[in-house]
Amino acid sequence: MLFTSAVLGVCIAASAGSASAQVASGNTSSAKVALSNNYAGNSWRQTMLKSWTETADPAVKSGVVAAAPTFTTAENQATEQAQQIQNLILQGYKAIVIDAASPTALNGVIKQACGAGVTVVTFDGIATEPCAYRIAVDFHKLGSMQVDYMAKRLNGKGNLLEIRGLAGVSVDDEIHRGITDELKKYPGLKVVGSVHGDWTQTVAQKQVAGILPTLPKIDGVVAQGGDGFGAANAIKAAGRPTPIIILGNRQEELAWWAEQRKSSSYDTLSVTIPPGCSTFAFWVAQQLLAGKKLPHDIQMPLLQVDADQLDSVLAKTPQGGLANKLYTRDEVIKVVDAK
Repeated sequence: MLFTSAVLGVCIAASAGSASAQVASGNTSSAKVALSNNYAGNSWRQTMLKSWTETADPAVKSGVVAAAPTFTTAENQATEQAQQIQNLILQGYKAIVIDAASPTALNGVIKQACGAGVTVVTFDGIATEPCAYRIAVDFHKLGSMQVDYMAKRLNGKGNLLEIRGLAGVSVDDEIHRGITDELKKYPGLKVVGSVHGDWTQTVAQKQVAGILPTLPKIDGVVAQGGDGFGAANAIKAAGRPTPIIILGNRQEELAWWAEQRKSSSYDTLSVTIPPGCSTFAFWVAQQLLAGKKLPHDIQMPLLQVDADQLDSVLAKTPQGGLANKLYTRDEVIKVVDAK
């Protein structure tokens, strides 16, 4: 399901059916909740961590939970994150929220945490261990919708460059699968090149610049977020025409899009999972500790910016940041109860 924000005002698509939404009232004031994060090397992750702090700190001050710190690994290694989680178990955290380095490599330590009575919630980079809770957007849809958009804009025929994310992470795999599956519907669309941009502008720019000399004309760029502006810079430096580039809600991407519109009728779309998904995960963890019964697989909305929203969204997005959405506890409950 796509979620279009008015930055982004709260718009819960299913809220009409949420009259029965119930917030669990169990006492969690003595519970410590930790965020275990595997990577902070791009603006999305940095905004994600900031979003957690902006929601968790007031919750601590008001006595909702006892503590809610963040921990980020230095090397983006699953073994390092597993050790970090083991330490959090020993330190007495009642819930651990995890943006996982791998969908499977942390399963052993997550099972250990569950066995010790710790509530484990994974989000963005999810884990497959059955005892964990998983919060994700429809990443497969995030891939397939880009192909559908390109097919419409290019009349079903053209050359695409695919920029993937961080290798080995479930998010990258699912978006890529959505792209490849949807391409089967459009034999006239061809992926003529693929690079890993690591969801980072500078990495994407370097990788795209490296592959461009081997590629024919590029009509469109399908991506994963944090890479659109880097791709645009590399293509411009190579003296090539600007293709349709799907963006990922970064401020520099949105500003670039706005600049293109001044001199041409350039149009695209911008969509990704909001960095504020960490706040969604925080409240899921708190509600589980408070006694709320929730499914182990929870889907939250994507955040999409269309052409008619660009100016208003850009005006509210800080330089170096992203269009974002922070969730309140009531909003989270409306989403999960409605589904």
